[in-house]
Amino acid sequence: MPHRSWKKFGAITILVIITMVIVAITFTIGWRSLLGAKKRALTDRKFAATPQRLARGRYLVDGVLGCFGCHTDQDWSKPGAPPVAGKEGSGHVWSDQDLPWLIASNITPDKETGAGNWSDDTLARAIREGVGHDGRALFPIMPYSHYRQLSDEDLASVIVYLRTVPAVRNQLATTKMPFPLNFLMQNMPQPVDAAVPAPDQSNPVTRGNYLVRMGACEDCHTPQEKGQPMPGMDFAGGFLMHEPKGDVVSANITPAASGIGYYSENSFVQAMRIGKVGARPLHASMPWYIYGRMTDDDLKSVFAFLQTLKPVKHQLDNTEPPTYCRLCKQKHGFGRTN
Repeated sequence: MPHRSWKKFGAITILVIITMVIVAITFTIGWRSLLGAKKRALTDRKFAATPQRLARGRYLVDGVLGCFGCHTDQDWSKPGAPPVAGKEGSGHVWSDQDLPWLIASNITPDKETGAGNWSDDTLARAIREGVGHDGRALFPIMPYSHYRQLSDEDLASVIVYLRTVPAVRNQLATTKMPFPLNFLMQNMPQPVDAAVPAPDQSNPVTRGNYLVRMGACEDCHTPQEKGQPMPGMDFAGGFLMHEPKGDVVSANITPAASGIGYYSENSFVQAMRIGKVGARPLHASMPWYIYGRMTDDDLKSVFAFLQTLKPVKHQLDNTEPPTYCRLCKQKHGFGRTN
């Protein structure tokens, strides 16, 4: 083949390879993985502190959202494994869940190691849009995909309250996600560029729907495969978690007989208050200590919404010997009965 033909063949080959790479990226990880997460420019907006916002923010942070449950080390020696007293919001390394690279930031107002120098909009962008104070994409164990529906007023209340919690000096490393997660996570953050109105409070079910989304209940109560929720298993339990005394899986909270179909409104509220269903204690991985701070009306609304879910037959019992379950693809008590 003449030299000129070889050059032409080589150029065509390179063009074909480049085209294939472009197509592969477009239809697999996407260009956002390489370009970086979508993020809007920060503004100078500041949320005015009012007694109403402070009270609402305390209720949301300490109860509904459970912020300190993830951003604080847990005291496993106490019922419900509450956040370590005096350390609320000071951050947590997720090595206890086999994620040693994942760091929940110090969100107390400490200016050197926490959020004391972050603007209100920096916090707002992190909470609802998944972009950290340093511009990085946050790992979605921080449930910003749910918090996108956090109303503007509730967002303001959360930030107003966070400004008032005691500052705790606690220097932590920064999350460094392993490959390929560090690229794949760039697709997750999305700017919130429109007003988010107050939730529908017209009836218990719609109120409960909002509370369940803000509590990220679905994330822990839906089993995953390769990091994705398993289709048809919404709220059906089987998500694996680690406790100091051994592994447990989350409960089925659909209204199936194998879920919470036998619960009454009162027994559900009681379970959230004291961490027991009758004489049976709930595992500490279920943060009843936090959710039990919600009002009776809100807990009843959560129960009302859960009753509207599609029942899913999925038997689980963490007190029984673990066996393989074909539904959630984990090992748990009564697994082989599914």
